[in-house]
Amino acid sequence: MSTVTQLPLPDFYQPDNVVNDERWIDYAALQAAAIDHRAKFGLRPVSTDKKKVGLLVIDAQNTFCHPKGELFVGGASGTGAVEDSIRTVEFIYRNLGVLSGIDCTLDTHRMFAVFHPSFLVNAQGEHPTPFTQVTHADVVSGVWTPDPYMVSALGITLMAAQRHLLDYTQQLENAGRYALTIWPYHGVLGDKGHALVSGLVEAVNFHGLTRGAQPGYEVKGTNPLVENYSVLGPEVKTLFNGTTVPRNTSFINKLLEYDYLVITGQAKSHCVAWTIEDLLNDILAKDPALASKVYLLEDCTTPIVAKDSAGNVLFDYGPDADAAFDKFRAAGMHVVNSTDPIDTWPGIELD
Repeated sequence: MSTVTQLPLPDFYQPDNVVNDERWIDYAALQAAAIDHRAKFGLRPVSTDKKKVGLLVIDAQNTFCHPKGELFVGGASGTGAVEDSIRTVEFIYRNLGVLSGIDCTLDTHRMFAVFHPSFLVNAQGEHPTPFTQVTHADVVSGVWTPDPYMVSALGITLMAAQRHLLDYTQQLENAGRYALTIWPYHGVLGDKGHALVSGLVEAVNFHGLTRGAQPGYEVKGTNPLVENYSVLGPEVKTLFNGTTVPRNTSFINKLLEYDYLVITGQAKSHCVAWTIEDLLNDILAKDPALASKVYLLEDCTTPIVAKDSAGNVLFDYGPDADAAFDKFRAAGMHVVNSTDPIDTWPGIELD
């Protein structure tokens, strides 16, 4: 087994700066630090890596990771995504010499989307409150109907929007997916909530400058008619009128080209779980043995625990997240901790 030496955290690193939406990164200083780091520790370009190790960080954005974020993933502790972000950044710094590539996804939305309050109204013209579960029966009975202003914004007809909702909610139920959930406005393109937490941006670019690796950023969720928990594909792949919503096959192929793939991000119960599920389905169709090259950083991801203004739990998706990770483990993927040296992980051979 290869012996991998973990690197010390760089001098400029401050944990308090990881989730901090008020700071600017000095990229010229970051480049100078990268050059010094490269020389000090003898770090070579990623093109010389004998084994390619990829890191996929899912939706580590202010909207999910900042305590003031619209959909902050606090988890049971109330600080989950903040602590996850710090551990993820420190994992990157410690393993600069091992990681060949880092890809970050960005949940990306606008005002009018099927999972935002603006999409639907009730008989009184009121929008659903966040975390409302919209079932097929609700749509059939008229509890929720398309909002005319949404129809205006998206350039579709009320009839088409109604047919879409009927078909969409039915497909979700038939597939055993989560019911259509109305989320708080989040991941809004152009807003600071859409940005990755600053410490992650800093770490990803430091890795790129140090090792000669172009950081990867993958946008997801731009189709307003479907949910896109997985970066690899939508919840519903064919709309009522036969329109196909494509999967991100080029990104799937990129991930599967790595010799080892490490995955983490937010939230464990939704975008992380469904992305891994999506990837696993491709792996099972191609070669089930490939599952053994996937490593899940369990200490860097948190499930959604939705609470009301009084702190009462509305939905706890923790058990769903745990069940998903149990399934992934049973399929051959490895569930590991970021604080454990990579050379102690099962099945890793870097020489």
